[in-house]
Amino acid sequence: MKMKSSILLPLYIYPDPGAWDPLYQAIADNPLLQFVVIINPNSGPGAAPWWPNEDYVREISRLNRYRNVQIVGYVRATYCQRGINDVFDDIETYAKRVDSGPGGLQVEGIFVDETTNVYSSQAKEYLDQIDSKVKLVGGIGGSRLTVHNPGTAVNKELAEPGPDITVVVETSYSYFVTKEYQEWLATSPYDRSRTCYMLHSVPQDMVAELTETLRDKAAYLFITSATDRFYEGFNKSWEVFIAGL
Repeated sequence: MKMKSSILLPLYIYPDPGAWDPLYQAIADNPLLQFVVIINPNSGPGAAPWWPNEDYVREISRLNRYRNVQIVGYVRATYCQRGINDVFDDIETYAKRVDSGPGGLQVEGIFVDETTNVYSSQAKEYLDQIDSKVKLVGGIGGSRLTVHNPGTAVNKELAEPGPDITVVVETSYSYFVTKEYQEWLATSPYDRSRTCYMLHSVPQDMVAELTETLRDKAAYLFITSATDRFYEGFNKSWEVFIAGL
């Protein structure tokens, strides 16, 4: 029997009215399927005068009404080169919106993009500080999920203890299936429960089969046949991917 996986969805689609409807439909049709949704208002939480943005306020509040949805806020680490206080500021901005912003804006974790996969004591300290901030700051709800995106397998020292979830695959299908890639992926120190795969450019007729196969490898998946702007729309593979879970 195949393992069940959740969706880790980079929702980098501006929330014009109706733009997120395919997501709402999938959430409503699959109440037992867990959706971890990454929101990215403006390469991070966004700031005044752009924020509060009425479109994001409306749609984030709507997403938060669903019991099978966890919203995580996007921040970037620039491969551990971004100032740590700037990262903290973004995390605190998401956290404070539970009190100071309109209702329904709470996030339940943070997605840290552009993390490194190469161990150094400086990188380890940097990433551990971010994870501690997410776990301790007031205003973030739920399990205070920490998600890192190096997009590849990491050195094992970074996984001690490491975040709750790591995106160890963010690549095209054609590269994913190469021997070279699979050998490197086999070095990942994370077990299935802490692993996410994100695959793009998957042949449409292979989306269903690949989704079912990878459920045994990663507890969190995102698979699309899109060959560009992978996270900026719901293409024809979306419903096939959902059905495969």
